[in-house]
Amino acid sequence: MSETRLTPEKITSLKGQTKLTCLTAYTAPMAQLLAPHVDMLLVGDSVGMVLHGFDNTLDVTMDMMVMHGAAVMRGLGAAQMQSFVIVDMPYGSYEDNAQDAVRNAKRLMDETGAHAVKLEGGVDLSAVIGQVVAAGVPVMGHIGLQPQSVIKEGGYKIKGKDQAGIEKLIADAKAVEAAGAFALVLEGTLPEAARAVTQAIDIPVIGIGAAVECDGQVLVCDDMLGMHHGHVPKFVKQYTKLAPEIERAAQNFSDEVRSGAFPSEDYVYGVKKAG
Repeated sequence: MSETRLTPEKITSLKGQTKLTCLTAYTAPMAQLLAPHVDMLLVGDSVGMVLHGFDNTLDVTMDMMVMHGAAVMRGLGAAQMQSFVIVDMPYGSYEDNAQDAVRNAKRLMDETGAHAVKLEGGVDLSAVIGQVVAAGVPVMGHIGLQPQSVIKEGGYKIKGKDQAGIEKLIADAKAVEAAGAFALVLEGTLPEAARAVTQAIDIPVIGIGAAVECDGQVLVCDDMLGMHHGHVPKFVKQYTKLAPEIERAAQNFSDEVRSGAFPSEDYVYGVKKAG
């Protein structure tokens, strides 16, 4: 990643020059671990499912996004500001009208110290995106599969499976670009669609479940780290599997407490180690 923090303008200029990397972060410790290695950190509304146990992202609130966004920024600290931090605008905070969108976008920026917001929508939300950008808030778009529309669409459905679908994605991408977004996330589509969208616009396309043709990639950090059991989406590569290690450590702790092996003298105040 860059030795100096990226800006929206710099991110846009990197299209076609280098692949951009992005991972989600919701806490200060995770932000500290990830920031030195990726270009962008996304405080995603996926936090509702990953940390809070919700079935989807629809119950995530502005207060939650402010809390987690501020935690990530505190985790970065003055010496770790290289990563560019984007905070998701949660469901219900921007769709109804541009005034709500601007007010809530400014709140996220002011109360977290993040560098940009992300919101879902294409042609239908382009006017809102334009108003938020005009108010001085950098916006990353999000088209394709949109998790905040899961109930309306009856599930998580892949987009761009035929020519009409691809043309719809291209229209959405162009509308988001024209509205002033510096980049966009493209989620849940096929390689030919990802290629067409990426080639159709001049801002970076960050894929998730959208193939290597994109200008960069984002993953949920807990998915990438194998932090949980159960279904793993097809697009997720688990670079490690921490869940078994965490379970093993918890079992070892319990075994040692029950046997009296922990805490030993090495872990008790006022007792000098032998030798």
